[in-house]
Amino acid sequence: MSGNNAVLELKGVRKIFARNTVDEVKALDGINLVVPDQDFVTVIGSNGSGKSTLLNIIAGVFPPERGGQVVINGVDVTNLEEYKRSTYVARVWQEPDMGTARKLTIEENLSLALLRGRSRGLKGAIDKDRRKLFREALALLGLGLETRLSTPVGTLSGGQRQALALVMATLSKPSMLLLDEHIATLDPKTAQTVLELSDFIVRREKMTTIMVTHNMDIALRYGNRLVMMHRGRLVIDVGEDDKKRLTIADLVNAFERAAGEQFKDDSVMLNQPECK
Repeated sequence: MSGNNAVLELKGVRKIFARNTVDEVKALDGINLVVPDQDFVTVIGSNGSGKSTLLNIIAGVFPPERGGQVVINGVDVTNLEEYKRSTYVARVWQEPDMGTARKLTIEENLSLALLRGRSRGLKGAIDKDRRKLFREALALLGLGLETRLSTPVGTLSGGQRQALALVMATLSKPSMLLLDEHIATLDPKTAQTVLELSDFIVRREKMTTIMVTHNMDIALRYGNRLVMMHRGRLVIDVGEDDKKRLTIADLVNAFERAAGEQFKDDSVMLNQPECK
């Protein structure tokens, strides 16, 4: 795949934790990945496959091992610190507390998100024009949050907070959106609502997106591309046409052929949105 229109390029990315100890873990093992503009990639894999480490490398939480590269919009950001990387990358986490500030109001949270990567004061960001922008963005969710700008975020439900986090993540038009198992703590009904909102926002904003999930059914139903990880490696990379024809059984069979071992994690095959 050519990188000419790539938003993200990972080149030879490796990550080793606790190197040279009995606890050494090779979390990523030579990842090469190109994500073109407007791709919506779902990433599937069991616990320990490297999914979270992959997102952390992209977001700049820590750098890859020497020799690996992270390139966004043609810019080598491998050694760019996480707070500076936020100009390029926005992330919605599993836990609402990670993506929203519960003690601040809805409009204060949105103001912080809008100014991501810029050194301006919060107070100056909240004015008539900003409030209009916030109301318009929130109205698209259909949750009534546009009438509650002065409401403390901590009083919202988990689903409402994750929906707000989606708006926050896309408000400043970042190059890439990372959805980090963002429905994992929600009940199935709320999880489905948030998934549908995610898909709507990604399509509407034409966002280049990577969504990590434990659930094969979700990975097959959403996005235009599916990547499967195992032991720090990409073992399956399926484009849109092939993805449409795949069943869960097909995916399991493809995994076993690629990995050379039996698929053992039944939790990954659950047909309902994951919840805790």
